Amino acid sequence: MNQIVEMQTFIAVVEAGSITNAGKRLGITKSVVSQRIQQLEQRLSAALIHRGRSMLLTEAGQEFYQQSSKILTELSELEESISARHDHIGGSFRLSVPQAFNIQYLAPYLAEFMQLYPELKLDIESSDHFINLNNGHYDAAIRMGELADSNLISQTVAQNHHYICASPDYLKEYGMPTHPHELLRHRGLLYLSREPHGMWQLPVDGKKAFFRISPYLRTDSGHQLLAAAKRGLGIAILPSFLAAEAICQKQLKVILPEFSPSGGNISVVYRLSNRASPKIQALVDFLSTKIGHPAPWDSQIQNMLRQES
Repeated sequence: MNQIVEMQTFIAVVEAGSITNAGKRLGITKSVVSQRIQQLEQRLSAALIHRGRSMLLTEAGQEFYQQSSKILTELSELEESISARHDHIGGSFRLSVPQAFNIQYLAPYLAEFMQLYPELKLDIESSDHFINLNNGHYDAAIRMGELADSNLISQTVAQNHHYICASPDYLKEYGMPTHPHELLRHRGLLYLSREPHGMWQLPVDGKKAFFRISPYLRTDSGHQLLAAAKRGLGIAILPSFLAAEAICQKQLKVILPEFSPSGGNISVVYRLSNRASPKIQALVDFLSTKIGHPAPWDSQIQNMLRQES
């Protein structure tokens, strides 16, 4: 068994939290993942994972994870360095993308990007879960919002506005809120990773204010939020790329527009060591040109709001 493959498999198990999730990430079956881990442990003559309900690393497992991550990062940096010297856009390109944005817009964009660079082989993981770019498993990620890790570089490709939305049927039944303080009386549709404590952060008089929301639905899926809002189940904060079609078709209505939360940007994020990568810069340039400014979804919503005002 290739030692690099073993390292990649073990790292995937650790970061995905289970053998099943690692299989989904790598595109292989659970049994293949288990077999690779068992072979790795046999070769090392050491147990790396405590078998039980929850996955815990042994001391040897923690050491192997740290060192493997370092080795794969250095290998990736070596490949990028050599490729950059020749200004060649080809080889493998491991990319993490947010699931909702990928489904709504990104998938056809990336297919066109591959057509432009036929020697490039993309390995794409579509997930809304946080991916650690510092371990070397991914070359870059497309992320929403502000960059928290100072060890990474971020290049903006589009703006990411958010709007407070509800369906006309919901507003007819429960009424139109006129101030964020009234939101507590309404059914809240919450996105788990952004609103884990049932609080919405909204701008009031130029300052950020927090408002408690009564959760009717909690989910880690943007499309689940969209579906629930369109069905009249409550009020949600939705990114403009996801809500634009429903707003333009009048399935959703923007409420409290003067209190719309800041959404940050849509950016390509990567490690400092990849700053000279021609394939990453090619992706940034392609997406920036393809999406444009303002983004088409933002233009659609702004046109709709002007018509209603």
